Amino acid sequence: MSTDPAARAVVFDLDDTLLDQSSAADAAVIAWASELGLEHVDVAGTWSRISSRHYTRYQSREITFEDQRRERVREFLGRSFTDDEASRTFRGYLDRYESGWRLFPDAIPAARRARAAGRPVVILTNGDRTQQLRKLDRFALSGEIDALVCSSELPFGKPHASAFLAATRELGFSEVDSLMVGDSVANDYQGAVDFGMRAILIDRAGEHLHRAIASVASLDDIAF
Repeated sequence: MSTDPAARAVVFDLDDTLLDQSSAADAAVIAWASELGLEHVDVAGTWSRISSRHYTRYQSREITFEDQRRERVREFLGRSFTDDEASRTFRGYLDRYESGWRLFPDAIPAARRARAAGRPVVILTNGDRTQQLRKLDRFALSGEIDALVCSSELPFGKPHASAFLAATRELGFSEVDSLMVGDSVANDYQGAVDFGMRAILIDRAGEHLHRAIASVASLDDIAF
C-alpha cells in the first residue's frame, strides 16, 4: 500500500482517476460511428488520438473548448463542416458520452479517507468547468471534496505549473505539503513532480509498471 504521511493536502485528477471517462468515450464513439455508417478498423483508437491532439491545443489555449470539439468532428469524419454544423454533429457523440459516465468504486472511499485523516481534498481537472460540475453533481462528489479547480478558468491546463499553483493555493498549502494523484504520466505525475509536489500515478491497467515512478493499481492502495 502506497502512503505519504508527510503530505498535508491531496489533489485528485478527475477523468480516468475518479471517473471512468475513457470507457464512456470509447462506447460513445463506437455507437455514434455505427449510426453514421463509418467503418474505421479502430474507431475508438482513431477518435482518442484525434481528441488528444485537439484537446492539447485547447489546453495550450491555441483554440477554444468548443473549437476543439469542432476540429475533432471535422478530422474524424473528414468533412469541412461550418462551426454550427460541427457543433450539432458533435452532439451525437456527446449525448452518448455523458450518459456513459461511471464513477470508479474506489473514488469516494479515497476522498473520504484523505479528509478523515485531516487532509483537505481538491480536484484539479483539465476539463471545462460546466461539464465537470455535471459529473460532480451526478455522482454527489461535491460533498466529498473541498474545492474544484478547472483548467477552463486558468491560463493553461496541466502540466503547466500555473495549474498546480492554483490547486495548492485553493487548498492553502505549499507544493511540498501537497500530494497529486492522477492517471496521466505527463499531465499529473511529471507535471506535479516538476512543480515540486509529491505524486502518485493511478495505473489501473498496469501499463507503467516498468517505469521508476510511484504508482498504484487502485485508489484503495493509497493510505493517506
